Amino acid sequence: MRLPLLPGSASAIDQVLTEAMVDRALAEGVNYFDTAFTYHKGISELLLGRILNKHPRESYFLADKLPLWTLKSRDEAEHMFKSQLKKCRVNYFDFYLLHGLNASLYARAEQLGIYAWLREKKEQGLVRHIGFSFHDSPEVFRQILDEHTWNFAQIQLNYVDWEACNAKWLYALLEERGLPAVIMEPVRGGSLANLPAEADTLLKAASGASPASWAIRYAASLPNVMVVLSGMSAMAHVEDNLATMKRFRPLSDDERAILQKVAAIYRASGDIPCTGCGYCSPCPHGVDIPGVFAAYNHRKRGDFALVYRAIPPTSQATACECCGHCLKHCPQHIDIPARLHDVVGFIDGKHPA
Repeated sequence: MRLPLLPGSASAIDQVLTEAMVDRALAEGVNYFDTAFTYHKGISELLLGRILNKHPRESYFLADKLPLWTLKSRDEAEHMFKSQLKKCRVNYFDFYLLHGLNASLYARAEQLGIYAWLREKKEQGLVRHIGFSFHDSPEVFRQILDEHTWNFAQIQLNYVDWEACNAKWLYALLEERGLPAVIMEPVRGGSLANLPAEADTLLKAASGASPASWAIRYAASLPNVMVVLSGMSAMAHVEDNLATMKRFRPLSDDERAILQKVAAIYRASGDIPCTGCGYCSPCPHGVDIPGVFAAYNHRKRGDFALVYRAIPPTSQATACECCGHCLKHCPQHIDIPARLHDVVGFIDGKHPA
């Protein structure tokens, strides 16, 4: 969902660079690729299918997801599934997930009988492992785990969200059931790779590794983690992740203590906890919500004005009409209109845009 874009473009994927990154990753042992119908407005599945089709099918695991919020019937789910197989150029998915489950989407899945449909796909050999990605409370998570048999689950986990967003409870529920965890947002949408100066200095004093490497190691050090997903949008990200995992070292107790300090600094920074997933977009009023929040989170790094002014005026925070459309889509449960208001206040007080 974070493939490299062509210079100067807000949406056009750099397909040449993406192919080079995937080929490099595969050659060095990366073998799990995660896509979804909604990523890059439907282009992600097509592009990944074309690139992976060059390689032996047994050389990689492919994960795709069913977007329940777009479906009204099992027939629509069936049509979606067949379309995804075709776009990805495969005869089966190794891992297939119900995408972004929360209480309301799980209720829809139950109403449509989607779990039974998933089991049929597995029995037919069209799906090898069934699971779900999740954005809600531990209570909802427990309900979903209790009511059906799953092979794995995908959760948001990093050293900030371990305490702040119930990650430790979700992880514990999977561990007690012996269900493997797939980790998303280990670098929190890139924010843990671009830390406040005080936190960055703390990590650099401890080792020469990148902040992203620390974050990846945190997730990968947990014993019940099957795979750590990393949204790589540059070849440098691929190389950094390869260097981290090919010489993998679980975190020591001292290193965990350092990351606890870094997490405290991050939380105290007042940054908006947006991962840039884009689920809130498009905004009915044209606000570039992830872009605005990313700019705001640059305010302590000295380049807020530069980043913010790159956003077209009609897409800046002042365009928000507080309609609330975005609220039901945010996996982080951010009060988006209120935080956009904070950005406007910051601009009015310090940075005329």
